Amino acid sequence: MTDSERIKRNLTEIKQSLPPDVVLVAAAKTRSADEVNTAVTAGIDAIGYNYIQEAERMRPLVEGTLPWHMIGHLQRNKVKKAVELFDMIETIDSERLALEVNKQSVAVDKVMPVLIEINSGKESNKSGVLPEDAIGLIRRINHLSNLVIVGLMTMGPRFGDPEDARPYYRITKRIFDEIKKTEIPGVEMCYLSMGMSNSYQIAIEEGANIIRIGTALFGERAEKRNIPLITRN
Repeated sequence: MTDSERIKRNLTEIKQSLPPDVVLVAAAKTRSADEVNTAVTAGIDAIGYNYIQEAERMRPLVEGTLPWHMIGHLQRNKVKKAVELFDMIETIDSERLALEVNKQSVAVDKVMPVLIEINSGKESNKSGVLPEDAIGLIRRINHLSNLVIVGLMTMGPRFGDPEDARPYYRITKRIFDEIKKTEIPGVEMCYLSMGMSNSYQIAIEEGANIIRIGTALFGERAEKRNIPLITRN
C-alpha cells in the first residue's frame, strides 16, 4: 500500500467514526507536501501547524483553499507572520498575545477568529490559561476590534490510556458551557477543540467539535520510524 492509499484509507475510517458536525484538522507537523496534499484531496476539513516557520514553508506547496489553523504555542514576535498565514489561531493564552494578534490583524484589515487555550491539567511546562482564569481573560480582550473569540482549545496531559484524558476534557467543556451561558458581548462560543489521534473519540464524547489528528491520519512520524527527516532551508 502506498502512502497516499494509506492516508486515504485512514481518513475514510476516521470520518466514518465522526459525527457530521466535527471538524477534522490535519496536524501536519513534519509531513511532506505530498502527504498533506493527499489528505486535502481525500477530504480533511482544515490544516493545522504548530510552528510558523514550517507553515510558511509549506503554504505555497499545499493545494486547495482549506482553512489553516495555528495549533501550537504562538510567540508574540511571530504574530505578524501568523496573522498572514492562518485563518484561525487556536492558542491564545494571554492578554499580551491577544493584543498583538489584534494589532497585526488591524494592520492587514483582517478579523481573526481565535480560541482560548486552557491549561486544563495545570501543568507548569504547558502553555494555556488556567481554568479559573479563563473568563477573566476573555472579559479583558473581548472588546478587541479585529479579534473574535469563537471557543476554547485544550491539549490536556498526555497519557497512554486515552480514558485518562477524559477529566481534563470535562473541565474544558464545563468552562465552555459557563462562558456560553454568561453571554459575554462579542464572544461566540462555537468551537471546542480537544482530542488528538489517541484520544479524539473520548474528546468527542465530552463535547469536542474540532479534533486535531496527525498520527492516526498520516502514520508515525519519520523520526519515530528511524527515518531521517529531509528539510528544506
